[in-house]
Amino acid sequence: MKYFKLLDDMDIRDRWLPGEATNAQGQEIDDIWQFADGCPVQVHERLTIPIGHPGVVQDFSTSSVGGTPVVHKRVANVFAELAQDDVQLIPVEVEGQSEPYFILVATRTIRCIDDQQSAEVKYWLPEDDRPELTGTYRAVYGLRIDPTKVGDAKVFRPWGWNVVLLVSEDIKDALERSGATGMAFREVTGPSEVSPEEREHNRKLRDLYERSTKPREAFWRTLGAMDDNFVIPIVVGGGWPARRQVWRVIHRPEGRTLFVTDGLSDFFVEAVEPSVGFGMELALETNEPQASWPVTLLERIANELVGHEHLREPARTGILSMEVDGERMPEPLLTKEGRVGVLLGMDTPTLPTHFTMPDGQVRLVTVKTLMPRELTYLLEHGRQELLHRFNQSNLGHLSKAWRQPVV
Repeated sequence: MKYFKLLDDMDIRDRWLPGEATNAQGQEIDDIWQFADGCPVQVHERLTIPIGHPGVVQDFSTSSVGGTPVVHKRVANVFAELAQDDVQLIPVEVEGQSEPYFILVATRTIRCIDDQQSAEVKYWLPEDDRPELTGTYRAVYGLRIDPTKVGDAKVFRPWGWNVVLLVSEDIKDALERSGATGMAFREVTGPSEVSPEEREHNRKLRDLYERSTKPREAFWRTLGAMDDNFVIPIVVGGGWPARRQVWRVIHRPEGRTLFVTDGLSDFFVEAVEPSVGFGMELALETNEPQASWPVTLLERIANELVGHEHLREPARTGILSMEVDGERMPEPLLTKEGRVGVLLGMDTPTLPTHFTMPDGQVRLVTVKTLMPRELTYLLEHGRQELLHRFNQSNLGHLSKAWRQPVV
């Protein structure tokens, strides 16, 4: 018997995405993960599924956070007919839909992951300081299961990695015959698709990612409270050392917010060996509440540095002034040409100039926004007098879109 991972088909253009289930009062239910736990649930009220992202209606979807499967009646009928002992179908109202929909709950969890055939598995360890998770899977890449351990189950979640929903081949075939939309299938039985050479290469890459990301995150947390809920989409590519562009948000005393790049000091992925990449990360601190423009500005500065080696060295070792595109930037920062001037590398007593990674030191390069008049002054008189004036002001290295120039 073959088994398959049942997924949202995210290749469907402009598809809808359901939100998390709400109760009769319109409040999100307390345990949004219960429907993906692999066990029966108790529901005593009618639930509603809001649509988090409107789009083309699908017969099968999962919610973005809790992973709740939301299915149309035609999908529910297949599970009710072929796997009634393995599922629980909970009627729900879906926002804007008159057709019947259900939450699909797989009620069985089976210990069946094949660690050897899967591309790679990682476990939570005691040193991770998550005792409630120790011994369970932290990550599973290229999932493969041992079908001899499944028994008669047709729908289930694998023990220790219940983020995936697995179905038997006859369920898959019936769902495809039904014409239901929104589904994709990925086989989890048979030999691994990853060769031993690929497996070793991928293992090295993941070890290098952890060697870069863990120490850097530990350093960020020494600077303030990391905003783990502030989601900034990760961009893949763009010439950064490990081909991933990441930004972090750190809340600091006195209402200050620190925006930092998180990847300029990654290892170089082409080399597959330890390094600190470009040897720097950018940091822009502001006390303007709810400011979002710093992320856009950091991205533009970082991409200029990534693309121009002659800019990287002075940024990594000294002080550099530069201009970037001012599209979507606050109007007071814009020059007549629609650009924004910045000063990189200004020292401040409230932030360290460097931090240490396992493979070398990384410079924390401060970013100071310049008002147009200050940029003109810098071009005419040089940096030293402007730096002196900044250091004498109350703001120091802080960046603001709304302030009086110091010249």
